Amino acid sequence: MNTSPMAIPAAKAAAANVVNALDVSVSDDQRAVLERIAAQRERIAARRNARAQALALRSSHSPVMPTTGPLAERAVAFARLHPMAVAVAAGAALMLGPRRVIRWASLALPVIAKFRR
Repeated sequence: MNTSPMAIPAAKAAAANVVNALDVSVSDDQRAVLERIAAQRERIAARRNARAQALALRSSHSPVMPTTGPLAERAVAFARLHPMAVAVAAGAALMLGPRRVIRWASLALPVIAKFRR
């Protein structure tokens, strides 16, 4: 079973609360099932809270284009910030063909390298 050690006592307490609230006697097997159900509910609630917190953090941070760092990292950041521009560039590259793209890249990369200095 995939339960954390911290969830087990709380699950047992929740199962005991359910049994006490129903005011019925349950067998050990039924109590074990109720404990597993309570533990699963706690895991689901914890996961839901963690996801909500992560979404809140992600939405509070504005996306920023890094000015330093490796070229690959900056390219990925640009692609995330400008998906339509990347799609247009990829479509144009597909329409031109690999030979023309390589020819244009061989002309453009030295110019871009000069701008970086």
